Amino acid sequence: MSQGFLLAAEQPSQRQEQQELHDIVRQEHHGYTRQQGGGPTLSVYGHKRKITLIPLVFLIYFEVAGGPYGAEKAVLAAGPLFTLLGFLVFPFAWGVPESLITAELAAAFPGNGGFVLWADHAFGPLAGFLLGMWKYLSIVINIAAYTALIADYLGGSGVAPAVAQPGGARTGAVIGMTLLLSFVNYAGVSVVGWGAVALGMVSLAPFVLMTAMAVPKVRPSRWASQVKGDKDWRLFFNTLFWNLNYWDCASTMAGEVERPEQTFPRALALAVVLIASSYLLPLMAATGAIDAPPDAWVNGYLADAAGIIGGPWLKYWTGAGAVISSIGMFEAQMSSGAFQLLGMADLGLLPAVFSRRAARTGTPWVAIAVSTIVTIVVSFLCFDDVVATANFLYSLGTLLEFASFLWLRAKHPAMKRPYRVPLPLPALVAMCAVPSAFLAYVCVVAGWKVFALAGGLTMLGVGWHGVMRVCKANKVLRFNNTVSADPQQDPGDDYHLVPGVRNYRLA
Repeated sequence: MSQGFLLAAEQPSQRQEQQELHDIVRQEHHGYTRQQGGGPTLSVYGHKRKITLIPLVFLIYFEVAGGPYGAEKAVLAAGPLFTLLGFLVFPFAWGVPESLITAELAAAFPGNGGFVLWADHAFGPLAGFLLGMWKYLSIVINIAAYTALIADYLGGSGVAPAVAQPGGARTGAVIGMTLLLSFVNYAGVSVVGWGAVALGMVSLAPFVLMTAMAVPKVRPSRWASQVKGDKDWRLFFNTLFWNLNYWDCASTMAGEVERPEQTFPRALALAVVLIASSYLLPLMAATGAIDAPPDAWVNGYLADAAGIIGGPWLKYWTGAGAVISSIGMFEAQMSSGAFQLLGMADLGLLPAVFSRRAARTGTPWVAIAVSTIVTIVVSFLCFDDVVATANFLYSLGTLLEFASFLWLRAKHPAMKRPYRVPLPLPALVAMCAVPSAFLAYVCVVAGWKVFALAGGLTMLGVGWHGVMRVCKANKVLRFNNTVSADPQQDPGDDYHLVPGVRNYRLA
């Protein structure tokens, strides 16, 4: 067993010591929240957890999708039929297994950091750090792509033609948008959550109208339109994957969610249906109602398709919706990345400065500032390289995440799980096998540039973890304290997990 659990002793003195240790941890802001007399859950800072069911659904929606914007290159790469099949099958073959895993582990580990906590408790600090690094880098690379998409849509719609082409105008626009949108995150997770609801409604509305208006014009034969030359499967799968991953990212904010053991499973179930519908129905309508060849489907073409179907007003609304959707995705993933860094600091994997929160809003302002800087640095990669690198790093992290899930089920079957995937271990292995095979494929076809970049970043992460350990041992930087447990002991069926105190069991 990689890490054990402190077992509750029978003697009252040991019980008292455990409770005192837990109280100290809470005073240092490292503890999970507790239920106060059956009322709303409180954070370690004494305020209510701020994310409820509907905001969480739309945060997951923007973490994963944000609408069919960005899906155009799948049609360009493989044609309408394969695109429709991909968006029909993939949300369920990929999204459902990852959603189930996220629901179980987010309920079992209801603290900030999400998947970092899972890997840390399954395989130890190095695994937690590597998973956190891979997922965090994939998130910030993804965020950088959103400002590029906004620039593409603004340029393509004629609102700001200068930002569509490389140059000073585009550079300034990307940096300015990154700074402005990052600042919104300082307002707090409640603002970001309900803002996601509003942005989601506005960005989905033109697609609802376009789909309804396209129904009389749809000709199924148009879905069989073929691409010129060979299909670009690497671009197809990268685009498909990029549009339908990050189901687990909201878990990094579990410490901010009201009753996460109930809210996460419900929110993920609703999000799967919402996301699958938001891709499949508009793409069926657009590709079936117009005669555009696949090579016309570049980024931003959905707005043109909406204009052909409904007129110029719908084109401009759809184009504006693309900008709104990208803003929603930026905000949701910036929040996830920032709270992930906060969770890693709570575990002692990063310096304690990353766990600092704004006094009024409770937002991790240091983590947001760092994420903003990293996003700007990677904003000027080629869009396709951004997508491929994000997918590669995310794939590595998700494979480790699946392994953590299966390991915890196998080695700690008695662990309290408020929500449990209703399958035995062999069936869970089979459930993880299909998405794992796809993850392996994404890694294999990534290309040498992505291999080199991801490999270099991974080596940098291993080195950084070593530096953090040296700094902690020599007290060069301040870290949140962690208490290791006896690795030879086995957990009982009643314990609570405390970030900053690995495998701590309450009496």
